[in-house]
Order: sequence, then structure tokens, then C-alpha cells
Amino acid sequence: MRVDFHTHIIPKELPDFAEKYGGKWPVLHQTCACGANIMVEGKVFREVTDQVWSPQKRIQDMDREGVDIQVLSPIPVTFSYWAEKDAALEMAKIQNDFISKTVQEYPARFVGLGTVPMQDAETAIKEMDRCIHELNLYGIEIGTNVNGENLDAPDFLPFFEMAEKWNVPLFIHPWETLARDRTPRHNFMYTIGMPSETALAAASLVWSGVIEKFPNLKVCFAHGGGSFPYILPRLDQGWKVWPQLRLTTHPPSYYVKNFYFDSLNYDSLNVNYLIDRFGHEKVLMGSDYPFLLREIPPGKVIDGMADLTSVQKRMILGENALRFLNIKEFRSDGTKTNDARGETSKSGT
Repeated sequence: MRVDFHTHIIPKELPDFAEKYGGKWPVLHQTCACGANIMVEGKVFREVTDQVWSPQKRIQDMDREGVDIQVLSPIPVTFSYWAEKDAALEMAKIQNDFISKTVQEYPARFVGLGTVPMQDAETAIKEMDRCIHELNLYGIEIGTNVNGENLDAPDFLPFFEMAEKWNVPLFIHPWETLARDRTPRHNFMYTIGMPSETALAAASLVWSGVIEKFPNLKVCFAHGGGSFPYILPRLDQGWKVWPQLRLTTHPPSYYVKNFYFDSLNYDSLNVNYLIDRFGHEKVLMGSDYPFLLREIPPGKVIDGMADLTSVQKRMILGENALRFLNIKEFRSDGTKTNDARGETSKSGT
């Protein structure tokens, strides 16, 4: 079973929150039957096709590219952490309901992740509760920072505490990247800014003591963890030579035991590095469907790695993602047995 862990979706009928509330809300302007522009403050943020809202189109692509299951997550531009919490919650609920409904309609092809308004921990926890325990979503996608605050800010600790308590997997995706004033040319925001932003988020969690406080928190980082896997030894060296800055009992590398990474770095050398450092059990196949930088077909690099055993490939291409999402068994009819909940469901997620 091949599971594409990293895909994004948006409702076609997304309400115009910019007209309703004002501000930099993403607005979907359809340009034709099979295409649209995501607009932010009157400017084109991204051109998209019907792949981004149509489950039928996605299933056609999945069948052609050999993908059994997609894990659906929101597009990060919709996080809207900058907005007033109640408006952001309204936006989150629209997307969470849409993802849940999509998966219910196609339970054998999709698994869903939700989104929450991280600018207010209490509100985020309530919506996470609804996502997991009412909508039957299997995890939460969050951004790498919240209005410029790294993920180790004290305000976020209650959210991480409840995510650990409820065994909710978190997918951490870059957004509002660092050095935005220096990366507009050459689309460096996507190729350099996003990997660097992800590294800062992961480093914040391991250096600050967040993971030491919540050792069973399960997190997966997009785009192969960005540059984090390669700077981890440097973080350890900093911990070693600056004892006055230490906030944890052990060096940063000690706290990556529950870190997972998608495989989206386009190169077998880099995937091998992830495997060597973290283990093949911690790498999940992900393509970034349906955007331009996606891997086509999903799992192409993994398929071409002759040094991996068939068991390792099988785990990376599908089994690891299901285990990360606490899905013990996923049958061809969409029936799922969940480790954490101890229940069997065919509700769609």
C-alpha cells in the first residue's frame, strides 16, 4: 500500500473572508472550470488547478501514479494565525469540515489532517478536540511559527501537552518563512526559505526543552525536515560549548526519537542521510501534491534506491505513514483500526 503523506487540499467554495472581515485572507478566484488563483490582498499568491479541490481529479492522478491513499492537509496560507482568533477558528472549521466530508465520501482513498488557530492555545485545543474526537481526523497540521514566535514560546505549551495526551500526530509545515525580505528573487522563499524555516522550528523544539517536557509528542517535518538533519550536529556542538545556554538534560540530538520526516528532498543521497541518521522507520513518502515542486510520481526516489530492502521500501512508501497516524490496519474498503483509540471505523478517516 502506497501512502502519500504530504498533499494539500482547499474547498472550492471557500468563502471570501477578505470581504467579510478585511485583512490578508486567501481568496479562491476561479479562472476556468479546471483552474483558479489563490489571491491574497488582491495579488496572485499561487495559480492552482482543480487538483487542489476535486477529489475525483485527485483519484484519477492517484490511479495513474500508483498511489493508494493520500493524506489530506490544508494549504499553509490558510492558517491565518495573524487574524482574530474567532475568525481564524471559523476558517479552520470550514476546512476541517471539508476535509472530513471528503474522506467520508472516499474512505478507501483518503485520510485527513486538520488545522487549528494556533494564535490562541485554548481555541486551538478545542478545535483539535473536535477534529480528532468528532470529525475523526487523524492529526493536525501546524505552521513552523506563529506570528513570528518560534514553537518553543510558552503560550504553545498547553497545546503540545494536549497533543501528547491525546496522542495526536502533528505535521509541521513551513509558512511565513524567515528572511522574506531577502528571498523574493529566484523563488528562494520556496527553495531556501522553507527548508531553513523548518530547521528553525525543529531546533526550537529540541533545544528549548519542549520535547523533554513532552517526550511522547509525535511530529513530522515537511520537505525532509529542511536543513535540520544536516545542522543537528552543529546544534549539539553549540549545546556542548555553551553550557550557560543549556535548557535540557541532554544534547539536542537526544530528543529526536519521535521525529518523523517526509521523503520530499528529491535525491537518494539525502534520503539515505535521513535513513542513516534517524532510521528508515522515521521516513514517510510525501510528494507535496498538487503543487509545482511535487515529486512525480510520488515515491520516485524511493523506488530507485537499489540499496534499500523490499521491506524498507514498503515501510517508507506506506507503512510508516499509517503507523505515524496511529492506524494499525487500513483495509481496501476504507475500514481502519486505530491503535490509540482501540476502535474500528469506516467513517472516512
